[in-house]
Amino acid sequence: MTRCTHRHLLVVGAQRCGTTYLATALDGHPDVAMARPSRPEPKVFNDAALAARGLEHYHRTWFSHAGDSVLLTDKSTSYLEDPVAPRRAADMLGEVDVVVLLRDPVRRAVSHWRFSTDHGLETRPLEQALLADLEERERPWDPATSSVSPFTYVRRGRYADQLGPWTSTFPDTVRVLFLEELLADPGALPRLVADLGLDPGRTPSPATRPVNASGGDPPVLSASLRGTLQEGFRESNERLADMLGRSLPW
Repeated sequence: MTRCTHRHLLVVGAQRCGTTYLATALDGHPDVAMARPSRPEPKVFNDAALAARGLEHYHRTWFSHAGDSVLLTDKSTSYLEDPVAPRRAADMLGEVDVVVLLRDPVRRAVSHWRFSTDHGLETRPLEQALLADLEERERPWDPATSSVSPFTYVRRGRYADQLGPWTSTFPDTVRVLFLEELLADPGALPRLVADLGLDPGRTPSPATRPVNASGGDPPVLSASLRGTLQEGFRESNERLADMLGRSLPW
């Protein structure tokens, strides 16, 4: 494989914002090859040693099945939070398409807590865990079980802090989508496919049920906690809206 015969797409996050849903939908397009195996995610550009192995190793390890697919797609949600990952990606791949999928950060924080709880990483009740992270009280975690802290429920929802390195490295190819709009608008996915230079008429119908959803019923936030979280995200949300030049759908 060479740069001349394939293009690359990075779906870089954010975690618990529907990236698995999007990747599953894109995977159904005949011109898209998703990195295999999809779990664990490649996370190549989070790791200096892996990135240093180069393009041929990257292709051989994750895209040996790609055949004549046009768009090689790596979905790794930890990329968004790593300020060095964009430069590593650019050094290896050159210019790439980048998709960032975001979601109401309050809902994302709750989903993140449920995910960490479901996987036995979190034992604290919802309010205690979210308020602790809002106050930036660090909690030890095992890097062997997670590439990033599983307890940064609030900080990982401050998207404006994370986007800068990506938009500065790939100023013309970063696309920011919102899960709320992707789910509500049947034309959103075909438009993205067309923007990526593929035939939107070959876009499969996305799943009608959540992909990689947490188990059980979502917890109900108290009005007090919701208000506290919304205030905690206010400044970041305002900066994000300014960066994108549009209002946010939450």
